[in-house]
Amino acid sequence: MHPWQAPVRNKLARNPVTRRASRRACKEARQLELSGGEILIQSLKEEGVEFIFGYPGGAVLHIYDAIYQQNSVKHILVRHEQGATHAADGYARATGKPGVVLVTSGPGATNAVTGIATAFMDSIPMVVITGQVGSRYIGSDAFQEVDCVGITRPCVKHNFLVDSLENLADTIKKAFYVASTGRPGPVVVDIPKDFTAPGVTTTFDYSAPVEMRSYNPPSVGHPGQIRKAVDLILSAERPMIYSGGGVILGDASEEFRQFCKKLEYPVTNTLMGLGAIPGTDKQFVGMLGMHGTYEANMAMHGCDVLIAIGARFDDRVTGEVARFCPNAKIVHVDVDPASISKTVTVDVPIVGEVGQVLVAMNKLIDENVDSIKREAVGQWWAEIEKWRGTNCLQYDRSGDVIKPQMVVQELWEVTSGDAYITSDVGQHQMWAAQFYPFDKPRRWINSGGLGTMGFGLPSAIGVQLAYPESMVACITGEASIQMCIQELSTCLQYDLPIKIINLNNRYMGMVRQWQEFSYEKRYSHSYMDALPDFVSLTESYGHVGMKIEKPGDVKSSLEEAFAMKDKLVFMDFITDQTENVYPMIEAGKGQDEMRLNPAHGRELA
Repeated sequence: MHPWQAPVRNKLARNPVTRRASRRACKEARQLELSGGEILIQSLKEEGVEFIFGYPGGAVLHIYDAIYQQNSVKHILVRHEQGATHAADGYARATGKPGVVLVTSGPGATNAVTGIATAFMDSIPMVVITGQVGSRYIGSDAFQEVDCVGITRPCVKHNFLVDSLENLADTIKKAFYVASTGRPGPVVVDIPKDFTAPGVTTTFDYSAPVEMRSYNPPSVGHPGQIRKAVDLILSAERPMIYSGGGVILGDASEEFRQFCKKLEYPVTNTLMGLGAIPGTDKQFVGMLGMHGTYEANMAMHGCDVLIAIGARFDDRVTGEVARFCPNAKIVHVDVDPASISKTVTVDVPIVGEVGQVLVAMNKLIDENVDSIKREAVGQWWAEIEKWRGTNCLQYDRSGDVIKPQMVVQELWEVTSGDAYITSDVGQHQMWAAQFYPFDKPRRWINSGGLGTMGFGLPSAIGVQLAYPESMVACITGEASIQMCIQELSTCLQYDLPIKIINLNNRYMGMVRQWQEFSYEKRYSHSYMDALPDFVSLTESYGHVGMKIEKPGDVKSSLEEAFAMKDKLVFMDFITDQTENVYPMIEAGKGQDEMRLNPAHGRELA
């Protein structure tokens, strides 16, 4: 363990003398003449930043020199800028605090775009600092110059090009404010190199409040709309509560759980919303959508009142929009007014922070709890239990080949459901969502909106740094892991004991599944026929590698790996090549048109 990890940080946090000294140092810094590099680092200190994830280059060397001369903000050296953004993203998802990235100009900035877009699609707070050529060279096609503001504009919440040294601190403060308020998202700050030069200084002042006339995120929902929504909710006979990532991002899980318990209505989560209510709770009917459970999708299709909280009605949830919840009146709560009625027209919109709105709703429900139609809701539950009895996630566990679903189930058992789970994208991602019940928020770290392969390992780095004493497991596939596998080197440098569960079916699994269903089994370029020896590769990076080929060895191998608390272990599970993710709603189908596992004796619901 490094000296700057959790125990030292916690000790410092408890020490009042240290806290006073830190505040005094910040106050004194505000009165100093500082260079741009020093201003940036001091601004990050003011924001309480623990880690910068980055990779150096010419345009940011002044900043790196400022990093070298202090110890408060720790720099994590990744092996690729995409890894930096994903690590910062994982840190942000797990902690709720903005992740911070530092990359150089040109290819440094463009390499970060995939990670910026990933954070943007899932509303993750992140501040990405990009170096830029000197201000007088901008627009001249200088070495390693790109229009970073223009390139990132479609995939950021906001971006800034710093126009003077005097405005640098104010710009950083605005960046953190925008990234973390309202609907969170990534903010890019592009800094010309000459504004960070050590010989050019200005007075550092971080005390002024943020003032942005055009940005006023909503907080409290309209009381009239909230009352109207509660009246509709209490009138429901076939209700459904549908929550998304907004509940997690808004730190509103406790209020949401109270809301669900008061009503005793069935609850479903999106992929990004898993953990808002315990995955083992009886009220939870499973994830909905393209690979959601039979009972969740059928209940959505048949409900008369849909209560959507912190969700955006994306295409993976709705299926064919024209057939989505055909008989339902819809209440929609979201902090982003642009998300309301964007895809599906709703009946009672409420714009506001999810937690604030739920507090108000819970109070009104308490005052009118006798209005809940318990008998009708009981009959609705009886129908849902029949759908639940289908056991739509069952699979054939016989034979001598490892089933990927079983690996995830055994992982849940070995970790007692208490690990932080990151994933890449594909079949393994869906099996993780289906078979690892998340009982706590911020434990499920995955790329939902953009679906970014390569996300799993670097995001696990961010999570493990945030929680060095916790179990962190990356569920991945042999195609995804190779996208950012160089970050195994970063894991070695910082002694990160991540456990990697590689569900290796020698295919790009989800691509193969679609080719099986929609392209008459024409497996065009989805077969991985030149795979490395993952055990040897892992060991070459200084870690522990394991290859598991028999079902009977799955649990014992996981137990052995997690017993190595100070080692990264890469577990290469050789799994069934023919296994598919079920249920599945294909393009153009409604929620009541699911393809089920043939093990049920029928393929279509």
